[in-house]
Amino acid sequence: MGFDIPEPFVWDESFKVFYEKIDGEHKNLFKAVFGCAKEPGSASALTNLVEVTANHFENEEGMMTAKNYAGYPPHKKAHDEFLGKIKGLKAPLDDATLNFAKDWLVNHIKGTDFKYKGAL
Repeated sequence: MGFDIPEPFVWDESFKVFYEKIDGEHKNLFKAVFGCAKEPGSASALTNLVEVTANHFENEEGMMTAKNYAGYPPHKKAHDEFLGKIKGLKAPLDDATLNFAKDWLVNHIKGTDFKYKGAL
């Protein structure tokens, strides 16, 4: 999509959106994706990824709607599409699926979430 996937796959300061709660949730998303990569056959790791993602999206979208963020509709659509894809996955995850999740997360934060910096 555009931004490099960090290796090892961990959150770093370059992903900071400067909202403590969201930055913390982004760290947890990285951990959840890493957990799936570490144990691609683990159904519990996949379940955790879905739960962490759904909770984060709900919180982030709540902040957007509270501030009447103009970019909310396409942002929500991107969230819904990604969540729909990962909810449909079954373990074990293959490399292509794991790379998709890593790429989506990195590029969503840096390409989409960065647009709301200072607006929420």
